[in-house]
Amino acid sequence: MSENVREIGADQFDEEVLKSAGPVIVDFWAPWCGPCKMVAPEVEKMAVAHGDKAHFFKVNVDEAGEIAMRYSIMSIPTLAKFEDGRLVAQIVGARGADAMAREFGLT
Repeated sequence: MSENVREIGADQFDEEVLKSAGPVIVDFWAPWCGPCKMVAPEVEKMAVAHGDKAHFFKVNVDEAGEIAMRYSIMSIPTLAKFEDGRLVAQIVGARGADAMAREFGLT
């Protein structure tokens, strides 16, 4: 992982995501997921460009299945935006950094 997009587990999710003081983007992924590998560099680009507007995390659905189930993550990659502890937007599937940033209102 990088300093821009940190991987967190189920034990850190509530503290890092739900109790965060600002918007949070979470990349739900798994190591065996081809499209997840394609979107990872785009998430990194988005984090570099917009890290001053949101926090960025990755959650491995194989290791944190209860978190994925809590938010009905059925397909990966799914990127989710949280604000004030609430899920406010989701993107399912791979997109470019600019398109994701626009959809999440970061631009």
